[in-house]
Amino acid sequence: MTAEYKVHGDVAVITLNNPPVNGLGHATRLGITDGLSKANDDAAVKAIVITGAGKAFSGGADINEFGTPKALQEPNLLSVILAVENSSKPVVAAVHSVAMGGGLELALGCHYRIAAPGCNVALPEVKLGLIPGAGGTQRLPRVLGVETALNMIVSGEPVKSEMLASLPGQKLFDRMAASAESLPEEALAYARSVAAARPLPLVRNLPCKHPLGDAYFQFARNMVKGMAKNFPAPAKCVDAVEVATRQKFDAGMLAEREIFINLMWTPECRALRHVFMAERAASKIPDVPADTPQRAIKSIAVIGAGTMGGGISMNFLNAGIPVKMLEMKQEALDRGIATIRKNYESQVKRGKLKQDKYEQRMALLSTTLDYNDLKDADMVIEAVFEEMGVKQKVFEKLDEVMKPGAILASNTSTLDVNKIAAFTKRPQDVIGTHFFSPANVMKLLEVVRGAKTGKDVLATVMALGKKIKKTSVVSGVCDGFIGNRMIEQYGRQGGFLLDEGCTPSQVDKAIEKFGFAMGPFRMGDLAGNDIGWAIRKRRYTEKPDMKYSKTADLLCELGRFGQKTGAGWYDYQAGKRDAIPSKLVEDMIAEHRKSLGITPRKISDEEIVQRLVYSLVNEAARILEEGIASKASDIDMVYLTGYGFPLWRGGPMLYADQVGLFNVVQAMHRFAQNPLDDAKFWQPAPLLAKLVAEGKTFNQ
Repeated sequence: MTAEYKVHGDVAVITLNNPPVNGLGHATRLGITDGLSKANDDAAVKAIVITGAGKAFSGGADINEFGTPKALQEPNLLSVILAVENSSKPVVAAVHSVAMGGGLELALGCHYRIAAPGCNVALPEVKLGLIPGAGGTQRLPRVLGVETALNMIVSGEPVKSEMLASLPGQKLFDRMAASAESLPEEALAYARSVAAARPLPLVRNLPCKHPLGDAYFQFARNMVKGMAKNFPAPAKCVDAVEVATRQKFDAGMLAEREIFINLMWTPECRALRHVFMAERAASKIPDVPADTPQRAIKSIAVIGAGTMGGGISMNFLNAGIPVKMLEMKQEALDRGIATIRKNYESQVKRGKLKQDKYEQRMALLSTTLDYNDLKDADMVIEAVFEEMGVKQKVFEKLDEVMKPGAILASNTSTLDVNKIAAFTKRPQDVIGTHFFSPANVMKLLEVVRGAKTGKDVLATVMALGKKIKKTSVVSGVCDGFIGNRMIEQYGRQGGFLLDEGCTPSQVDKAIEKFGFAMGPFRMGDLAGNDIGWAIRKRRYTEKPDMKYSKTADLLCELGRFGQKTGAGWYDYQAGKRDAIPSKLVEDMIAEHRKSLGITPRKISDEEIVQRLVYSLVNEAARILEEGIASKASDIDMVYLTGYGFPLWRGGPMLYADQVGLFNVVQAMHRFAQNPLDDAKFWQPAPLLAKLVAEGKTFNQ
């Protein structure tokens, strides 16, 4: 799609038409410049309006062209804006709904701007690890003042048009339309009113100064440094805006361009662009067309009012969907409701939630002790104890009471969804919805597709995930699905490192320095070490050849299950979450080493990080190979949104790509030589070996 050209009397209107957000792809850019030429060559045309069709003025760059030659093909956005500025007839931008990134930069290049109220205005490039690259850092400070502009550029957050229009002295909007509906007519009238005005005003000619220049920019840098930590782009936004206040406009544009291009090649920018694309790609399932019919989900039933059941319920209440919660005993229900209330009340206290919203949400929640009361729900999610016998009883009962066409979902974190589906006479309606704890906070939702799960069920649950603001990733059926299957290998490596000479805090510190939110041992203490213990006991019978360090079992035998018992790998003080290294645990590990005849060695942080991260990568390659995940970027999304993998590294698969898969495999060969490790595990997965042999990467 491109841009439409129409003449209304003496005004030419160029309408961007590239759904959904009128991205400024090559065809659209060409459409604008062609329209400008036509209008300037037509003696009957006195003024030009640029606007957007549908639900946006323009959302900026066309994401379909990211990283392709088309993105830079002339006319690029800079050339388009130059053509607008050089128009011999006034150009009016009529903005509505969304004016972001390149869309806002295009509007800033126009001679005049009229906006509809309710329009989201932003320069969000910083969220992709970049700065605005088509004059945003040079023009926005000239129309809004340095401080307002810099805040918008550094945060990337949208601001409403009416709010910006109310700022004293602002020159971003020359006029505000009464409404989005009246904007087209008002824009035509405004264009006619300025048709004869000369010279044509240009944003580039406006002054740009800050009264306290040096002091202000120093302050801004210090603020940004503290907030941005591992991301270079926010600090570069400050540099670019400072140039706007110190140099002539054209020199500022050159500086902006140079910063933009240098950032484009940073690993952090590549990671953020990868995440941006990966998040959108996660909802695309190869064999489920986008137009697959969906089932209507107007009410939800949740079985279990514990931590998970309560958290899951909150997601739907937040989205305005009624929830009926079932428990076996009234006191369990009472406890569950009290926890939900407490969570909402703390949000009200912090000003994150309005009192009336809290009351509305609670009004959508009802409870029952009787399965028959669930019969009319469109979807039911069980969040009961992670044991197959318990799940069986629940699903047999659901099969009996739920209406035909209801979706039956299990919040299992490791169990076989096909087995669970077989407990019913409607396996096509059964699906896994693995929420991560705390379910009302964590963004990740693993959607587990059983062998017989209907495509309409999958499409419905993915759309529902979007509605409750989750990042939903599809996984096939295997033990632990994507995330927990990989984390098991990560945990095993953590155990071997203890056997060989590390302390829990040394391992945690090394991986936290790498950027993880928390290391394997702090994470174990938070989740409950007894959970891993239960899985290992299952493994000892199911996979007797799988090698584990014994230390985690010894810890559990001492009853040290983590924060909930006040002691795990670390000691904890009542009411506090600070992990205090435990002499008792370190002595236990040393004793165990001695019993195995192991002399501890000094282990570098580099080795710790490589063994932990590459164990994830190798297992992930097997998951890809088996078709459990459909693409590498899905695995990255699981780890970024569910396991605290550092965002600026883009997920384990992109990180491995950036390190170089050849180097990753070389390290694996070294680890396989270690007699205290698991040589069999470190054989590179066939897919990984194949990619190295072909000189390819996971994400190409």
